[in-house]
Amino acid sequence: MSKIQPANLPLAADKAEALALTPVSPQTVERLDRYVALLLEWQAKTNLVAPSTLPHLWTRHIADSLQLLDLAPSAKIWVDLGSGGGFPGVVLACALAGTPDADVQLVERNAKKAAFLREAVRITSAAATVHLAGIGDIVDRIGSRVDCVTARALAPLHQLVGFAEPFVSNGAKALFLKGQDVEAELTEAAIYWNIEPRLYSSRTGGRGWIVELDRIERRNSSAITHGDRA
Repeated sequence: MSKIQPANLPLAADKAEALALTPVSPQTVERLDRYVALLLEWQAKTNLVAPSTLPHLWTRHIADSLQLLDLAPSAKIWVDLGSGGGFPGVVLACALAGTPDADVQLVERNAKKAAFLREAVRITSAAATVHLAGIGDIVDRIGSRVDCVTARALAPLHQLVGFAEPFVSNGAKALFLKGQDVEAELTEAAIYWNIEPRLYSSRTGGRGWIVELDRIERRNSSAITHGDRA
């Protein structure tokens, strides 16, 4: 495990808090340490996370991602839409690195962010595959064997439901990390989709929520445009 330098003591305290909320194996912690070091290095030249969240990187981003594992404990094949800086996808892939046949499909259309994701997967030996592609181009490439589809800070919920529908229709579960406006987003999504969401309050505090969906049906096929955001 990498040594904590004095300048990083606030981040070390945040790390301890995060791992108390979402415990993982020592091997996973080592992978996450390498990932965090890389993210901080790249953050100086590529905006991967909001700078204001860096002092709480472990609780705000890593623990927030890890908590999804308990909602899909048997899932091995994950699809993370619009992976960006790697939340939740790379974090999940670090945790699943020792699980046979596990793979997290990281979908990102921004070339710089996709390059970061590839380097993060390389240095952590995470269980992940990076796709430089838009969401509309990826469904056929990934195929139907998907256990769980995720997204975080990507798009309004009604659009996320549309992105996830092909996977959920084939048996996947959707887990979306959302903020304090989740009720309004659910109301809007219900205009376009028949869904039965389950809501979970985020372990990391604040006003975060997880939306779980295992059934999605179109209410009006002409009312929603899927778009191609990632």
